[in-house]
Amino acid sequence: MGEPSSSAFHGLLTDQIRHEFTASQQYTAVAVYCDDEDLPQLAAHFYAQALEERNHAMGMVQYLLDNDVAVRIPGIDEVRNDFKSVEDVVELVLDQERRVTDQITVLARTARDAGDYLGEQFMQWYLKEQVEEVASMTTLLRIVRRAGDNLFHVEDFVAREMPADAGTDPTAPPSAGGIATLGGGA
Repeated sequence: MGEPSSSAFHGLLTDQIRHEFTASQQYTAVAVYCDDEDLPQLAAHFYAQALEERNHAMGMVQYLLDNDVAVRIPGIDEVRNDFKSVEDVVELVLDQERRVTDQITVLARTARDAGDYLGEQFMQWYLKEQVEEVASMTTLLRIVRRAGDNLFHVEDFVAREMPADAGTDPTAPPSAGGIATLGGGA
């Protein structure tokens, strides 16, 4: 069992675990909304995003375990469940991804400023991932706005350009307990 750490980076990383679990739950709420609106492609995409955020949190847990730092699994922040439209949904997740990008940037800067080269190196994959996430949600928001009331165009775009079965990134940090994937049985 790891010892508590006084490292500012480890403290922020613990906070980020909560943010990642919250993002996972927010994506689940968004996916359920899309499911309820009979938008199966969007729902599948957001369910996959929920798992991805969970895996990000568990990757951070594994990093702390590997570095003999005591880990406490936090609760999550409040998630939003009421939406006016698909545009409202995508605006929310884009804002969420931008917020996470800012948090990850602070983590990388904190590690660098403290001379924690292992922590800085660990955060590099997350920085790359956030560039991809923000770009993806920015594009999706543009498509939703162009589609207007015809959400079939959005569904077609998601099916064609954002497949849920795109696979996992082999360069991703390992996740405690392994990677959770879609299609597992209960």
